[in-house]
Amino acid sequence: MSGENAAVPITVLLNQAASGEADANEQLLNEIYPILRKLAHRQLSRHRRGTLCTTDLVHEAYIRLLGPDEFARLDDRHHLFGTVAKVMRTVLIDYSRRRSAAKRGGKDTPISLDENQVAVATPGYGVLSLDQALQRLYAADERAHDVVELKFFGGCSMEEIAECLGISPATVKRDWRRARAFLLEQLAHEEERS
Repeated sequence: MSGENAAVPITVLLNQAASGEADANEQLLNEIYPILRKLAHRQLSRHRRGTLCTTDLVHEAYIRLLGPDEFARLDDRHHLFGTVAKVMRTVLIDYSRRRSAAKRGGKDTPISLDENQVAVATPGYGVLSLDQALQRLYAADERAHDVVELKFFGGCSMEEIAECLGISPATVKRDWRRARAFLLEQLAHEEERS
């Protein structure tokens, strides 16, 4: 999430865009586009063949993000990247559902979860299976869900997540460990049912 221009921080650009300054949206796009590409590339590197390309994911996420006055609703750079994480997750889930529906008896688009993300040495789980597990995590522990979403889909560091959620890095790490264990259990049960 680094890459913020020292002269015009993302939060300042968001405020300028919200107040209607003419070229703020263009400046904001120029500032966040490389960051969005990095996040999209990271997301897609977890998928196996047959998924979106980085540019398609960035453009689809950006189009969804730029709904009417969307920037006006974003408070700061953390809110922006939290929103980007949710949008990219939605794009990947929608894409996986379309692929599944397009094939008779289609399978969930596989996603690989590496040790720096959700699980250690796990097989590839489907995006839809992960989404269902994340929905159950949200019902059980909303903050742990937010930690996973910011880390896995938003590419945030533990310190950035702590700042974004207004909690300590130690709390983020505890939530992360708890969320990983929960998701591993949910995904294992999902695999047993299959």
